[in-house]
This record gives sequence, C-alpha cells and structure tokens, in this order.
Amino acid sequence: MSTRQVLTLKYRPRTFAELLIQDHVKNTLIKAIENNRLANAYLFAGPRGVGKTTTARILAKSLNCLSYRQPTVTPCNQCSACVEIAESRSMDVLEIDGASNRGIDQVRELRENIKYAPASFRYKVYIIDEVHMLTKEAFNALLKTLEEPPAHAKFIFATTAPHEVPTTILSRCQRFDFRKATVNEIIDRLRWLAEQEQIKISEPALAAIARRADGAIRDAEGLLDMLATYSPEGIELAHVEELLGLVPADLFYQYADLLSTSDAKAMLDFTERLFTAGYDLVEFFTGAVNHFRNLLLLKMGGTPAEGFLPEEINRLQQQAEKFDRARILNIINTLTLSEKQARESLLPKILLEIVSLKLLDLGSAGTPAPASSVSDPPVGKKVKSNRSADLAPPVEKPAPQTESAGDPPPSDPPAGSKPLEQLWTAMLESIARQRPGLFPILQFAKPLNWDGRKLTIGLYLEHRGNIHLLKSSRALIESTLSQLAGSPAVIETTLIHEQLPPDWVNRKVRELFGDAEEEP
Repeated sequence: MSTRQVLTLKYRPRTFAELLIQDHVKNTLIKAIENNRLANAYLFAGPRGVGKTTTARILAKSLNCLSYRQPTVTPCNQCSACVEIAESRSMDVLEIDGASNRGIDQVRELRENIKYAPASFRYKVYIIDEVHMLTKEAFNALLKTLEEPPAHAKFIFATTAPHEVPTTILSRCQRFDFRKATVNEIIDRLRWLAEQEQIKISEPALAAIARRADGAIRDAEGLLDMLATYSPEGIELAHVEELLGLVPADLFYQYADLLSTSDAKAMLDFTERLFTAGYDLVEFFTGAVNHFRNLLLLKMGGTPAEGFLPEEINRLQQQAEKFDRARILNIINTLTLSEKQARESLLPKILLEIVSLKLLDLGSAGTPAPASSVSDPPVGKKVKSNRSADLAPPVEKPAPQTESAGDPPPSDPPAGSKPLEQLWTAMLESIARQRPGLFPILQFAKPLNWDGRKLTIGLYLEHRGNIHLLKSSRALIESTLSQLAGSPAVIETTLIHEQLPPDWVNRKVRELFGDAEEEP
C-alpha cells in the first residue's frame, strides 16, 4: 500500500516559478543566478510557514542541477541531484537544525568538512534552519569560514528571529525578509488545492481557515488537510469552527448588538452561555476586538479585513450604524486591555462580565460615577521630553478674572512645577514607552488642572468606563508624573459633563487608524 503524502509536502513548490508570494526574493535570486552574482551566504528571515526552507532547497537545486552545465533558474527535478535534495538525502546539500546542533563542536565539524570538495555536485550547500539558536561560541567559530568560504561552498541560513543573530553574522550575509501571506492569497492557494484534491469547501470556510493561519501558508495547508479528513463529504464554516475551537462569528454580532442596548440581564445571560459552551474567552476578546475594528473601518468609509463576502460586509455595515466612532474606539481600547488581563486571569469569566457591564454602562445615560482621587506617590528624578504637543488633547484655559483692590496677589507656583500642556505631553510620551496599552486611554483623557502637586485628569462621559483602568495604573502614572515634576505628585480623576468635541475624535481616529475617508 502506497504511503499518502500530506498536502504540504505533496504540493511543495519545486521551482522558482512555483514559489508563492515572495516575488522580491524570487526575482533577486533568479537575477543573481543568471548574472553569476551569487553570494557566499544568504539569510532568509521571516515568520513560520512562508517558504524560507523551501526557497533554500530550490536555490540548492538550481546551483547543482545536473541537467545543465552551470547553475540554472529552472532545475529539472528529475536528475539525481534534484531528487536527492528534494528528499533531504544528499551528501553535498546538508540541512542542519540549528536548535539541536547549536554547539561549537558541531560548527568545528562543519569547518573541517567544508574543506573537502563536493562528492558529486557543483556546490556543497549548508542549509542551517533556525540559525539564531546557535550559541555565541558557535557563531564566533563560524565567522572566518563564513567570510571566506571555499569556492565550492555556499551557506543558506533560515530564521524566525533575525534580531537574535549577531551583527557580525548578518553583515556577512545577503538578507532576504519573507513576508506573511495575505488572507486573499491564502484563500486562492487553498481554493486551488481543493480543486486539485477534489475537496468540497465553502467560501466562508476558506476565509476562516485563512484568517486562522495568520499569514502562514503551511499552517493553512495543514488545516485544510485535517478538515478534509474530518469532513470528507464537504467542509462548511461550522466544521472549521467546531474542529479548530473557533468562536462563531455570529456571537460577535450578538455581543455587539447587546452593547448597543442597556440590557444588563441579557448581557449576563450571553456571557454565561459563552462560558458554558466552553469557548476560549481570550479568543473571544481577540475576536471581539477585530469585529469592532471592522465596524470602525466601515464607519470611517473604509473596508473591513480581507476575506469577507459581500453579505457579511452588508451585515457589518448595518451594525456599524448603531455606534458612533468615539464609542467604538473606547470599546476597542477596553477590550484590548482586557484581553491581556484575561491571559493572566484565573477568573476570565468574571473579567468578561465586569468589562461587558462597564461597556454597557458606558453606552447608557445613567448617573456618572463619582470622581476618584489617589495619593501616596513615589518620588523620582526629573526628566525632559521633546514629544510634539499635538499628541495631547486640547487644554481648557481658565477665563480671565478681574482682581479687586482688596484681593491678595496670586501666589507663585511651587518649585519644580511645569505648564499643564508641557507636563501632559511629556507624560504621554513617557507612558507610551513604558506601557503602550495605556497610551490610547490617556489620549482620550483631558488634563484639567496642575497645581505643582496634583494633576486633575478629566474623562468625558463617553469614556467614564476608563476610570477603573486609570485607577489600576495609578502607580505608573504617579511615578511618571513625579519624575517629570521633580517632586511628589498625585493624580485625581473626574468626569467632564459635556460631549467630546467631534473634531477631536476624528483627529484621534486618523492618528490611530490612518487617513481613511471621512463620513459625509
């Protein structure tokens, strides 16, 4: 009985012409071969499953194909060299796993063997996968050989973490960065594979697989293979969601519909059903963020993420009409921070309930929560900031007051105090570096007053749900504030009983999501 090949191996590209998506890499290597401008060493960097090792094998075959007298861009895939390289059993093309052969002893052995001419091919090619896993000593031992290898030797390194490769190695290689595949590119590939294998699969199922693969074609092909086994009669969206444990897209629509109401009981019933069904709540937070991002893009006149059918876009468009931009942005910010908390929480269900109820309260016209104040700050060192002032929201200027003859002159501000706008801008810059997730929350807050010891931060009614997020980050904010002020300082949060200025909301939307077309 013949052994069945998995789809990933059966349809693995064998020539440059078959290589997917990496046109910038493919075209450069083709020209290098045609013009005899080959480098001594190449570094293929990029995420998993995008063709790094496959490209390395194709390059090795192009250099050694015995059907031609010199390197070719169209290896025959029939000669002994091409077959042995494809099957990873060649003595002259060695594939080395950097994770399990990472020591200096293995590199010393490589240095000894590289001196000898190839047994039967033109070039001796060393393909080292996950090269960043080599030890520092192994890299150092490789330097001289890499810089001046024998004329018959070539190195091809592959890595998912190029930042961990020493610069001394990087400078001796020609580096190619492999990009992720887009959702539509993966859908096209899966559709072609399904036709070749006579697999029945719906378009929504293709889109779900493509989004799940996160840009990795190999992952997508493996998922299609698994689903074809799971449901040989045909693959529908429900099969993908069931087998991969995905949260059904319809639940995100239900969740958004509930957030457009003020029905707390219905929201708690929804979260209970979600938990009882066994869905991963971290995945739910992630999916909800993406769902509201699509709503925001449509609200701004843009288009949602790739892979959506026209009827899905229409449904998103209808739901987007239930929210204003400021509210969608606040929901995205809150859910993004909550996703991180859910990964570390022992009680993600309770977290989801609390966050959902706060988001419900944010959209209702209930009584605002009382202002909160905090104290006991740490003391730090004064620092300077050059961040552009346009990151800060507009600052209210107090109305001029007429002094009476009997009024005492105003007292000087405490030593170390700064103008409000300058202090706020500097604090935003510092917090953006320390905790990027908190930065969007503060962008939609407003500095109201600074007396040299206490900073009053205002939140518009639309964003009053962020008060608890600011309180949970109190230590960081006060520490940063104290450093900038040069003396102990505290914060106080309060609500601004007025609507958020529309022009300011639009400007923040453009800063966060790009210059999408404005709504008329």
